[in-house]
Amino acid sequence: MFSKIRQSVTARDAFELVSADLQQVEQEISVESVASVDAITAINQYLQAGGGKRLRPALLLLCTRLFGPSTECARRLAAVVEMIHTATLVHDDVIDVAKSRRGRPSTNVIWGNHVSVLAGDWLYMQAFQVALRERNFHVLDVLISLTQMMVEGELLQLERLHRIDISEADYMELVDRKTASLFSACASLGATAGGADETAESRLREFAWNLGMAFQLVDDILDFTSTEKILGKPAGNDLREGKVTLPMIYALAQANGEERAAVETVISDGSYEDVPFPHILQILERYGSVARAYDRAHGFTEKARRIIGSFEESPAQRALQAIVELVTERCS
Repeated sequence: MFSKIRQSVTARDAFELVSADLQQVEQEISVESVASVDAITAINQYLQAGGGKRLRPALLLLCTRLFGPSTECARRLAAVVEMIHTATLVHDDVIDVAKSRRGRPSTNVIWGNHVSVLAGDWLYMQAFQVALRERNFHVLDVLISLTQMMVEGELLQLERLHRIDISEADYMELVDRKTASLFSACASLGATAGGADETAESRLREFAWNLGMAFQLVDDILDFTSTEKILGKPAGNDLREGKVTLPMIYALAQANGEERAAVETVISDGSYEDVPFPHILQILERYGSVARAYDRAHGFTEKARRIIGSFEESPAQRALQAIVELVTERCS
C-alpha cells in the first residue's frame, strides 16, 4: 500500500514540474480553438472542458526540460499535439459510433456525425497552422508523418473490425500507428524544442514509443478489468464495438469452439445481451489472458525504463521515470 501511495505522489510531482507550462498550454488551446463558425467553437470548448490526463503535452514538455528550461516553442508544440490527439478522438468516436467519452456524451451524440467529422478536420488543420509558426521543417515533417501513420492505423482498424482472426502482430501494428507513434512524436518535438542533438532525440523517440505501446496495452486490459466510472465509458466496450485486443487475442488462440462462438456473438450483436460480459471475463481468466497481456506491457515499460535511465539524472529525468511507473501501475 505504501509503495502505491509513494508512486502516486511521484507521478503527481512529475506533472507538478510542468504544471505552469500546462496552464499556458490550456490557454493556448483555448485561444486557438475559436473558429469563425460557432458550432466548431462550441465543440472545441466542450472537448477542452472534458479534461483528460494531458499526458502527451506533459511528455513533450518534460523531454524539453531534459535539456534546459522550458521554451515558448515547447509550450506551443504541446498545444499542437493535444489538439491533434483531440481531433483523433472525435474521429474515432464517429467511426466507433461511440456514445460517451470521459464520462460525458461524445460529440457525435450531441452534434451528429457530419458536424463532428468537420470539427475534427478543422482542429487538425488548426494544429498544423499553430505548428507552422515555428518555421521549422523538421517539426512539420514529424507532424505530417505522425498524421499519416494515425490515419493509416484507423483505416487498418476499420478493415479488421468485427473479425476474430486478428493476430498479435496485427494488433501491435495498430497500437504502433494509433498510439505509440503519437507518444514518439511528442518526445521528438520536445527534444527539438530543447535543442537536443539527433542522438538524444532518437533515444527519446524510442523511449516514448515503448511507453506508448505499454500505455495502450494497459488501456486495453483496463477495458476488461476496470469499471465504467473509472473508464468514462462502459467496460467491455472494445469487444462490443468489434475490436479484438490483446487479452482476447491470447484467449482466442486457446479457446474451444463454444467459447469462440460466444465471442463472435458479442461482436456480431454489438452487445452483451445474449452473452453476458461476466462470461467473457471467465474465458479471459480461464486462459490467463489478462496476466499475459500485462506481462507484454511490462516488457515495453522495462525498455522505456532502461532508456530514460541512461539520461543524466535531473528533475525532468526523474519525472519521466515516474510517468513510466504510472503507466505500469495502472493495472495493479
